[in-house]
Amino acid sequence: MPSWNIHTAHVERLLREEGAEALGIRDVNAFLLGNLAPDIYVGYMVPDTTYRIDYKLTHHALREHIPLPRADEFWDFYVARHEHVSDLTLGAWAHLVCDHVYNAHTRVYLERIGVAPGERARVGKQGDFALFGRTLDIALVPRVDDALLGQCADFGPYTILERDARAAVEAAEQIVRKNQLEHVSGTPDYQLLSADFFAAARDEAHGIIVRELRGRVRNS
Repeated sequence: MPSWNIHTAHVERLLREEGAEALGIRDVNAFLLGNLAPDIYVGYMVPDTTYRIDYKLTHHALREHIPLPRADEFWDFYVARHEHVSDLTLGAWAHLVCDHVYNAHTRVYLERIGVAPGERARVGKQGDFALFGRTLDIALVPRVDDALLGQCADFGPYTILERDARAAVEAAEQIVRKNQLEHVSGTPDYQLLSADFFAAARDEAHGIIVRELRGRVRNS
C-alpha cells in the first residue's frame, strides 16, 4: 500500500509534468491534501483523530490480504455526477487510483514469484514500499487555510474536521522531513519487489490519473 511519501511524489510529478491547469486543478493545496485524505480516519497515518472510519469505507474496498480500492466507483459517485467537484475530492480519487494500481501489481508480482499471502508477504512488501518511498524526492506539504477547511467540511464521503485536517498536515510535514533526512540514493536492495515493479506501477497510476483528469477538462 503506498504511503504518503509515494502519494506526495505522485502529486509533484503531476504538477511537474502536466501542470495544474491542464488537469483542471484549481487549488493545488487542496488537491495535495486530497491525495492523503482517504487515510486520515483509518487510524494508521494520523493518530488520535476525532473518530475512526473503517478502511473498507474510506477506500471503497473489501477487507482482503491486498485490497483493491474501487477508484472507478468513487469517480462515478463523487465526480462524474457533479458539475462542480472540489480539488480535495479529485485528490482523494487519485489516492484510490494509486492504491488500486500498486496493490494490483503487488498481487500479480507475488503470485508470479510464488509468495503466498502470509507473514512473509506482509513484512516483505511493507518493507519494500517503505524503502521505495525513501528513494523519492519530495517537498510539498499541504497548509491549512480557509479554502482547504471549506473543502474538508464539504467533502462528499464524510466531513474532515478542522482538528483532524491540522493533524493530517502535521503528519504529512513529518513524513516529508523524514524522507529528506533519510533519503535513499540509487537502487535499493529490495526483499521481495523490485525497481522495475515500482517503475511500472508508478507509471500506470500516473497515466490513469492524467488520462481521466485531462478527459474531464476536455468535456467540461
